[in-house]
Amino acid sequence: MKAALQRYVDGFNAGDPAAVVALFADDATVEDPVGNAPLTGRDAIAEFYANSVAAGAKLSLDGPIRGSHGNAAAMAFTVEMPDLRIRVIDVMTFDDDGKIKTMRAHWGPTDVES
Repeated sequence: MKAALQRYVDGFNAGDPAAVVALFADDATVEDPVGNAPLTGRDAIAEFYANSVAAGAKLSLDGPIRGSHGNAAAMAFTVEMPDLRIRVIDVMTFDDDGKIKTMRAHWGPTDVES
């Protein structure tokens, strides 16, 4: 799980949304931020990451990626964009094939700096 999350960061920062989307299960969901309606399925997730990469966003880890004894891992990171910064904690669950099943991004208005 930790290696998958590192590939997520690396693919994102390489400007390769397809590499990020390949980490997800076909029926995965992305809730970014938590409280928004989840995006469901590969097509919706692909559009989300393509738009994020196109906006010039880059990710920098704020500490080591954390795993669990179960099927979840988390990472604290900062999204750097040309005109703002967002501090985020992503919590992801994984299916039996090691694909991301759910991604939930924890951040709110007080985590955004312009």
